[in-house]
Amino acid sequence: MKVAVVGATGLVGGEILKVLAERNFPVTELLLVASERSVGKQIEFKGKQVKVIGMQEAIAAAPQIAIFSAGGSTSTAFAPAFAAAGTTVVDNSSAWRMDPTKKLVVPEINAKALTKEDKIIANPNCSTIQMVVALNRLHQELQMQRIVVSTYQSVTGTGVKAVDQLMNERAGRQGEMAYAYPIDLNVIPHIDVFQDNGYTKEEMKMILETKKIMGDESIRVTATAVRIPVMGGHSESVNVEFAKDFTLEQVYRILHETEGVRVVDNVQNLEYPMPKDAHGKDEVLVGRVRLDETQPRTLNMWIVADNLRKGAATNAVQIAEYLVKHDLV
Repeated sequence: MKVAVVGATGLVGGEILKVLAERNFPVTELLLVASERSVGKQIEFKGKQVKVIGMQEAIAAAPQIAIFSAGGSTSTAFAPAFAAAGTTVVDNSSAWRMDPTKKLVVPEINAKALTKEDKIIANPNCSTIQMVVALNRLHQELQMQRIVVSTYQSVTGTGVKAVDQLMNERAGRQGEMAYAYPIDLNVIPHIDVFQDNGYTKEEMKMILETKKIMGDESIRVTATAVRIPVMGGHSESVNVEFAKDFTLEQVYRILHETEGVRVVDNVQNLEYPMPKDAHGKDEVLVGRVRLDETQPRTLNMWIVADNLRKGAATNAVQIAEYLVKHDLV
C-alpha cells in the first residue's frame, strides 16, 4: 500500500504519521509531501528517516491513498490531480466538505456510503466529529430535533503558530501572534472569519456538517465557537432536544453502547471529561449528562476529544482503514 501524507510537516500531519504507525496501517511505501521550502527534510517514521518530496513527484508516484492536511487552497489545487492519477484522497480541510458530490465521513456513522468511485473524501471539522460521534446513537433511537453547542477549543486547532503564541505569552516572551489578541489568561469568542449572519465560519461548519453527516436536514443546530488557552483537546457544552421521551438510564445505556465513546461521569467523585484526559487518545469522552429542567425531552452533556487525533488524524486514518478493508482503493 503506497500512501502519501500531504502536509506532513504540520501539526496534524505529524499526528497522522503517529496514528498510521500506532494502528499498523499497511504502508509499504510512504510519501511525505510538503511545500517546496520543506522538500528534502527528513522525518522519522517507524524508526526510519523518510525524505520530504514535492507535490508533482507525489502525484506522479500514484499512491493508492493520499491523506491531505495542508489547508483548503492546497486541497482545491491538488486533490483533483491525485484523484485523476487514480489516488483516493482523504482530505482534512474544509475545501470539499459541503460539495454535494463529495462524501463527508465519520466512519462510526456513515462509512458504508463509500464506494470505489469516491476519489475525494472529506474529513469533517474537528468540533463536528466529536459531537456527532457522541450523539449518533442517541439520534438513531430518540431523534434529535435541536442542538445548542458552545465549544471551548484548544490552540492546537489553529496550528504551530498559535501554540508558539501561547507558550511565548506564558513565558513572557515577545513573538509572532496567531490571534488578534493574547490567548494566555484569556478567552476569544472568535474562530475563523465572521460571516454575514454574525456567525463565524467555524460555527457554520458545525451547523451544516452535522446535517450532512447525519443525513437529516431537519436537525436545527446553533453554535458558538470559542478559543481557550489549552493544548490537547476541544471541549463542548451540548444541549440536545429530542422528539421522543427518554430516561437518563436509557441515555447512559445508549452512550455505553456507542462506538468510539467513553463515558466519564461520576460527579460524586469529581470525575468528568477534561482536555488533559483526552490528550493523545482516540476516544470521545462524555460526561456531565443531565436532564434540562427547563423543557421536556432535552439533555445537557459535556463532550471532550483530542482535536488532532479523533478530530483530524485518527478519523482520516480510520477512513483509509475502511477503504482498504472493503477493497475500495
